Amino acid sequence: MKLQDAERAALNSAMDRYADGEEKAFADVYDLLAPRLLGYFARQTGDDALAEDLAQQTLLQMHAARRNYATGSDVVPWAFAIARNVVIDAYRRTRKEFLSRATGDDVEAMDLRIDRSSNPDEVAMTRQTIDLVNDVLCRVPEPLRAAWDMVHREGFSNAETALALGITENAVKLRLFHVREAVRVAIHRDES
Repeated sequence: MKLQDAERAALNSAMDRYADGEEKAFADVYDLLAPRLLGYFARQTGDDALAEDLAQQTLLQMHAARRNYATGSDVVPWAFAIARNVVIDAYRRTRKEFLSRATGDDVEAMDLRIDRSSNPDEVAMTRQTIDLVNDVLCRVPEPLRAAWDMVHREGFSNAETALALGITENAVKLRLFHVREAVRVAIHRDES
């Protein structure tokens, strides 16, 4: 779910007001940001209940840090930087690997793109490739996966991702390259 320009402007305005002490503005921040946070956490964890908990933790941390928020800036990268740290903390607390990021929606979308008269071997190979890519994404280091997810799953630009992760835009490009290279190597190895 990508925020439209008008929604993003409304969110930034609400966060500015909230950071300046207007308590009622938080309702607007919540309404505009919570669905996006829930979607992010649901994809990261595969668990809707945990996603709700992590979204609430993120909003609580935003509340606690609102006095440090730089009014006039874009709230989305700041919020997702907090969200990223919340999910890392959750991972560290539980010490368990998150489920594969392939969801039923991904498989259904793939099925819609595959012509029903397709060769069964091609369909099996496509599914195998998707599984391989998801396996690679689960195994790449978290900093690389975070950049990949923000750009390719959340729709952030490289500049927004750099701001959220506290790195340069070139570092984002480099991380994306490393993920693509890991996928390429895995596919080449699988074909051998």
